[in-house]
Amino acid sequence: MSPTRTPCPTPITPQLSQFSNPHFARGRPALIEALWVVVAALFVSSWLPGYAHRRAVLRLFGARIGRGVAIKPGVRVKFPWKLEIGDHSWIGEDVWIDNLDEVTIGANCCLSQGAYLCTGSHDWTASRFDLLTRPIRIEDGAWVAARATVAPGVTVGQGAVLAIGSVAATDLEPWGVYLGVPAVRIRERRIAA
Repeated sequence: MSPTRTPCPTPITPQLSQFSNPHFARGRPALIEALWVVVAALFVSSWLPGYAHRRAVLRLFGARIGRGVAIKPGVRVKFPWKLEIGDHSWIGEDVWIDNLDEVTIGANCCLSQGAYLCTGSHDWTASRFDLLTRPIRIEDGAWVAARATVAPGVTVGQGAVLAIGSVAATDLEPWGVYLGVPAVRIRERRIAA
């Protein structure tokens, strides 16, 4: 016998036509944002080999990029002025940094192919489906593996690993290896000398 469901007291459909986000700060004027979209398509997301031009363009638009950062083709960054990447980190092919809020990536981090960092969501209890944003922090030495997702407001602790295809919906403690949807800690990460 299946459990009885309590009916919604007032079944209201979301009114997306009433959506507004007056409290959301894009961080730059619309003209700069439009210019970023064009320049990013040509130089950051493009197939062009090399890292130096990607670092330079991101810095030009306000990103704080450390020394020796490797940024591969196909990378998408929503707002570079809300991005910080520490020294010697690797950003793999087709990584999407959907940073409506601040994203901080530490030193010696790896974001593998197709990883997705999502700082935005919606209030599904509000009829207007209000926009909600929260920052993401990836601490030094962490690895977000291929096709893994980091949700708004999550901190991936120092040295932590988010395994392939996993979803971090809550903070990941330092030096843990996390797997699954939602990701759970399966073991401790140890690095051989």
